[in-house]
Amino acid sequence: MPCMTDTLLVAPPSSALRAVRSATPPTPRTYQGVNWTGLKTLYLKEVRRFWKVGMQTVAAPVVTTLLYMLIFVVAMKGARPVVGGVPFAQFVAPGLIMMAILNNAFANASSSLIQAKIMGTAPDFLTPPLSPFELAAAFSLGAATRGVFVGVVTAAAVWPFAHFGFAHLAAALYFGFAASMLMGFIGLLTGLWAEKFDHLAAITNFIIMPLTFLSGTFYSITALPAAFRTAAAFNPFFYLIDGFRYGFVGHADGDVAIGVAYTSILVLMLGVASWLVIRSGWRLKS
Repeated sequence: MPCMTDTLLVAPPSSALRAVRSATPPTPRTYQGVNWTGLKTLYLKEVRRFWKVGMQTVAAPVVTTLLYMLIFVVAMKGARPVVGGVPFAQFVAPGLIMMAILNNAFANASSSLIQAKIMGTAPDFLTPPLSPFELAAAFSLGAATRGVFVGVVTAAAVWPFAHFGFAHLAAALYFGFAASMLMGFIGLLTGLWAEKFDHLAAITNFIIMPLTFLSGTFYSITALPAAFRTAAAFNPFFYLIDGFRYGFVGHADGDVAIGVAYTSILVLMLGVASWLVIRSGWRLKS
């Protein structure tokens, strides 16, 4: 007499089990061209990430800029000369706004990627059907959004001290957006390279901050020795700050056309580099 176990082993499968076995897996969704839904979702995620901690990502940079204004304009009132025919307060304000744009655009992309790698959440954006181009675009645009937003808020905060206007609005808009995209790509590449937050701090303290302070943020480079003026000609931050200031006060120490060409080429090159690195999976998948 067969036992119950033998009966169960030879029993035919139920209709539900047969249906499961015969079912075919769903066909993966295909995207023609750009996956706009995924790109938008990742972009909004990046924007909401910095917006949730607005006191740290928006308010803190504004307070820092106001401290600079208080020191250089209010506390030293009358001690600062006119620069290029422009009152010092109006001269220094665009440089401070640009400094806030540069630092915050870099911080957004770099911190997002290093956090994803440390916390193990990188598969959240690697698993969905997002191409390397879409990943690079979402992270860089999210960084640019933070940079531009902080720049606008900072401009509103410092306006009572400087009362600046727009001499060339197109120049101010271009250099503001170009700076945000440039630092977004640099932050993306830094976040991919870095393995801990100390690496981000090293790039900020030893590369970005010196380039910012040596690019004419608080002074005209015409007052520098010849060697420093030559070095500034290769510093992209100088062209960003100088062109941005030109958009507000109409004064530029360098050639604005060269600045547009130089920064456009850099943005394009860094964008391609970001795409290639993400496509290779370096420090993300390996």
